[in-house]
Amino acid sequence: MFVHEYPQTQQPRRSRKKVWITSAVAVALLAGTGAGLIYWTTDWFDGNGESVSYAKPAAGAGEDKGKDTGGGKQAAAPSADPDVSLPAGPFTDFKQTVKLDDGTRISKARVKGAKSGFDGSVWVWTPKEYDRPEYAKSAFPVMIALPGGNGNADNYWATMPKLGLQKAISEGSAAGKSLPFILVMPILNPDAKYYYDGSDIPGQAKMGTWIGEDVPDIARANFRTYKSRDGWAFMGNSSGAFVGLKQLLQKPDRFRAVIANGGEIVPDSPLWKGHQAEMDANNPEKLAPKLIAGNGPEVNVLFQYGTKEGGRDRMEKFQQQFGKGPIKVTIHEIQGGDHNGWDYVRGMTEGALEELSKLMKGPKPQ
Repeated sequence: MFVHEYPQTQQPRRSRKKVWITSAVAVALLAGTGAGLIYWTTDWFDGNGESVSYAKPAAGAGEDKGKDTGGGKQAAAPSADPDVSLPAGPFTDFKQTVKLDDGTRISKARVKGAKSGFDGSVWVWTPKEYDRPEYAKSAFPVMIALPGGNGNADNYWATMPKLGLQKAISEGSAAGKSLPFILVMPILNPDAKYYYDGSDIPGQAKMGTWIGEDVPDIARANFRTYKSRDGWAFMGNSSGAFVGLKQLLQKPDRFRAVIANGGEIVPDSPLWKGHQAEMDANNPEKLAPKLIAGNGPEVNVLFQYGTKEGGRDRMEKFQQQFGKGPIKVTIHEIQGGDHNGWDYVRGMTEGALEELSKLMKGPKPQ
């Protein structure tokens, strides 16, 4: 968790190695902002700890209508779109952690990744449209939102809704400028001592498999999602931006785009020592030429940075070297923006959410 991942007086260079504060301190700081106290009402906690089921049978789905089938396969009405993947489990026991002002909920579960073997927390949020009857047979696009810093204890996109990501998506959807994304918000690292570059570093927890395979599998098991890559994207800050960029270039057949906020371009975990070949296989500057040489599939990298943090030079270098062929690169400058979630969300509302939404497949009402 951070307010500013960079000290204000220091010019940013390594965004993963800066100061970040605990959730408790961040809450205390936010609570002291006066006008912002409206958001922190008692309703915010109503229902916390209750189980939240996202794989409910659609109305008229069949003889199991209205029956809670627990961890078994739940009935669901078929969709006319063959790209729609209905939730079939194994179902996750998500517990509500936050109820937002608009009635939507963030919930959390501890899940052991079937492929990575890593046991970590995942938070999820669905927009209002997800529960509306006209969308009962439709899939929704998924945004995997990654935090900055080490991101091992929590994911501030879920634990600090005050940052405004959920609100930006809701308001953008209502205005026709954003798709109503499902947010999936996993922890990024297994501990606070090191960062793992969202990769399978030899001898370490398989964080690349966790982020790139287990987390999407958890989403597919519990939500109506799209089978094709046009329903899947990353968004991340700082170290999370690097991970999203790297995962996109490694798996362009599974993901369509990334919003990379103030991010790094190359892996730099100290755990890579002695594993150069494996590090290269997780380096965007090594992955991009292979994607270009193979002529696709097309992916979009939507960089963002704040004018107070710098970092444009790294992004421009990547754009000049690799923004060609199937790799489309844009850079959005956030005026007066710093290295923090509030300013990155502001940047997303200025255009990145709309740009991403035009690339992806949205829900279709019946």
